[in-house]
Amino acid sequence: MQNVINTVKGTALGVAEYWTPVLKESKFRETGVLTPEEFVAAGDHLVHHCPTWQWAVGDETRIKSYLPHDKQFLLTRHVPCSRRCKQMEYCEEQEEIIEADDPDGGWVDTHHHDLGALGLDEKVSEMTLEPKTESAALDIKASGKTSKPNFAPSGNNNGTAVGGDDDDDDDDDDEEAIDMEQFEESGLLDEEDQNTVIASSNPTKEMEASAGEIIHTRTYDLHITYDKYYQTPRLWLSGYDEKRKPLTVEQMYEDVSQDHAKKTVTMETHPHMPGPPMASVHPCKHAEVMKKIIQTVTEGGGELGVHMYLIIFLKFVQAVIPTIEYDYTQNFAM
Repeated sequence: MQNVINTVKGTALGVAEYWTPVLKESKFRETGVLTPEEFVAAGDHLVHHCPTWQWAVGDETRIKSYLPHDKQFLLTRHVPCSRRCKQMEYCEEQEEIIEADDPDGGWVDTHHHDLGALGLDEKVSEMTLEPKTESAALDIKASGKTSKPNFAPSGNNNGTAVGGDDDDDDDDDDEEAIDMEQFEESGLLDEEDQNTVIASSNPTKEMEASAGEIIHTRTYDLHITYDKYYQTPRLWLSGYDEKRKPLTVEQMYEDVSQDHAKKTVTMETHPHMPGPPMASVHPCKHAEVMKKIIQTVTEGGGELGVHMYLIIFLKFVQAVIPTIEYDYTQNFAM
């Protein structure tokens, strides 16, 4: 049903955009909108300061006459997205107050105990010495079959043990082997530990065992187009898994703030490219947000040039897609 609604809205907006005249006079400071010429100027500034972005043309049959032929929209590829938005959801149990003695209340780390967000899990707790392992060590020591450390005593500069020879080394190896056999036969070496020993002796199997711990990072191609109806930039997203297989609609919604999924972010037809609908951040509020930013800067005694539009645009749109790490632009202070 939602797809039908989006299709109807997209068709209606397409008709409205067709009949909307091209903005000729700058209204950037008054309303936060852009003319096509201002969009190109802001795009040139973005490409210059952040070379990961570049101009693109798209389908020749969809060229917009009010934009230069070689500057139809902006594009950046292979933007990493290593976490889902759900992993960033707020949970009071994960909080930890940093600098609690601070009279101003200190800092609050909202994901201090979120081991999953750090790529860790409950297995960290297993790094401590288990009671049964401790018991096993005592049993072996009591049997008198402990392995001998292989190091040179102090005062011997030739790197060999005093009074030692090759035969002693062979005896040590045999003794260690017997200890391991008895350890396994005693049942104290559980199945997980045995797998660890086997994997350590076989580098190929060890690599295969660790392969499951690799973080599979999604990537996104991002486009910025000029929306003639709203007279603002518009962001489009196309996602891929670690094998560059296109993500499904529901998978892409996993990387969108749940406050904006299927509301601010919808699936619509790209104005410059054929193919299935793409995820898009709807531009209906962009001009309003930009107008407030301009007013804030002006009240602070500053001045915001139109060339900075896309730099700022990428920063406030980050709230909608916080886990897609595309913003490598210069810093901006209010």
